[in-house]
Amino acid sequence: MTERDVNTAFAITLVDEWARAGLTDAVVAPGSRSAPLALAFERDPRVRVHVVLDERSAAFRALGFGLATGRPAAVLCTSGTGAANFHPAVIEAAHARVPLLVCTADRPPELHDAGAGQTIEQSHLYGRTARWYHEPGPPADVPGAGATWRAAAGRAWAATLGPPAGPVHCNFAFREPLLPTGAPLVDAPGRAGGEPWTRSTAGRRAPAAADVTRVAERVRACPRGLLIAGWGAGVTPRTAARFAAAAGWPVLADPISQVRTGPHAISTYEALLRAPAFADAHRPDLALRVGAALTSKIATAWLDPSVPQVLVDPHDEWLDPHHAASERIAVDAEALLAAVADELGAPAASRWVDDWQRAEQLARAAIDRTLDSSPAPCDALVARDLAAALPDGASLVVASSLPVRALEWCMAPRTGLRVFANRGANGIDGFVSTVVGIAQADGSEPTVGLCGDLCFLHDSNGLLGATAPATFVVVDNGGGGIFSYLPPAELPEFERLFVTPHGLDLVEVARAHGAAAERVDDVHKLLEAVLTPADGVRVLVVPVDRTASVARHRALWDAVSAAF
Repeated sequence: MTERDVNTAFAITLVDEWARAGLTDAVVAPGSRSAPLALAFERDPRVRVHVVLDERSAAFRALGFGLATGRPAAVLCTSGTGAANFHPAVIEAAHARVPLLVCTADRPPELHDAGAGQTIEQSHLYGRTARWYHEPGPPADVPGAGATWRAAAGRAWAATLGPPAGPVHCNFAFREPLLPTGAPLVDAPGRAGGEPWTRSTAGRRAPAAADVTRVAERVRACPRGLLIAGWGAGVTPRTAARFAAAAGWPVLADPISQVRTGPHAISTYEALLRAPAFADAHRPDLALRVGAALTSKIATAWLDPSVPQVLVDPHDEWLDPHHAASERIAVDAEALLAAVADELGAPAASRWVDDWQRAEQLARAAIDRTLDSSPAPCDALVARDLAAALPDGASLVVASSLPVRALEWCMAPRTGLRVFANRGANGIDGFVSTVVGIAQADGSEPTVGLCGDLCFLHDSNGLLGATAPATFVVVDNGGGGIFSYLPPAELPEFERLFVTPHGLDLVEVARAHGAAAERVDDVHKLLEAVLTPADGVRVLVVPVDRTASVARHRALWDAVSAAF
């Protein structure tokens, strides 16, 4: 009997099953051992293939797809250290609950521990960060193989979506020949009508009636309360606004929560809570927290364990780094807040909200007046004006370290803007690639990445081969600006060990990677450039004097404190 082509059949079957489930994009890092799957992705018309040279960049680009769409992209590499280079993105996907389908090719068992090249131990390479690990062994032409392959592919897809969403690692060992042989394929038919082999529906944790009543009673008994929303809040702006109005509570929402909108949103809490008189007079009697903690260390320290706090998280995780929560409720936050708002009834007048809103107006005026007092760019001015100027439907991707904090300090409430950040593990690595992935997923909508110079340099090869309409605003302050706000700033070794000035022309760095780039030293010109439609990737470098920028940030807080 003619030997059938099992490798090709196996790869085609997996890709077909994933496409039936909803896969639209695969990011492929070139290699030989992964050839069966790479060819299957490329030859399936339902899948867009993005070839990325560097595996770390490839994985973060796939992560960007997951951030933007809520469904996984596949990322594929050959055997060896390429799989290890996926690890930072796998960690971020796990902590940030982003779906990611990680496919690593491997040598067959007989080549392990035998000195074969490009062969490392890839079994459970990512440890507990993977939502599910699958290692089926080299494909074999055995009875029932097609059903086994399709069921495993469906399970991998479902596991990326959770709950909670996250990375799934499939480690595929292939024996040679790796390319199609022309022999008949192993028969592996799918379900009729293009249906997935196993259709999975992610579960949702609806609140029990007793939970709704108990929370509503606590909210009603505490008119001096706060709704706190961090990343992963899982609440729509509409529902957050309904709850806040019914409770008579202000909302302290991180920009990356997606709910810094509406009249109850207090956007200046970082500056307000640095004013001791205001902070002492406005400690809440109860805080209802959805999502992770706020980025602001000032706010999270203020919400210490003496403040009763209810943490709502549908995945039953402990997003409570300061160990302050007095109650945890493992339910869907959107459903809980909507039900509690219904039970509370019609909005009532609230002096508590009025006080916070007046403070917001005073603080916002002080912040804007201070920022507008000088045309020289600084992190806060760039962040504030970018967030305000981008059109509805745009995506603003903000890097960790100083940019995400500058945005939290200064972004005014608004609707229509999607704000993303890699805040699962809070690293700067992979930022450029993540932005490119989001831009490719969004298509025609403008995508802007705001980052610092070191973050940009850390992932500058993410620009290689990138054609998505993405704009990068790079604040070049000559090193790690965030450390100027931290205790190391007082050390004599500060510049060398912490700031790490790079001394590079970032415009030329960007151009060397194939991107259009220019230097912009005026914020108005920056906004004009950002709002001009981009054909591809472009980099706008904004020079900032680090010392002057720190002084202006501190002047913001002094101005707000003086207002009270």
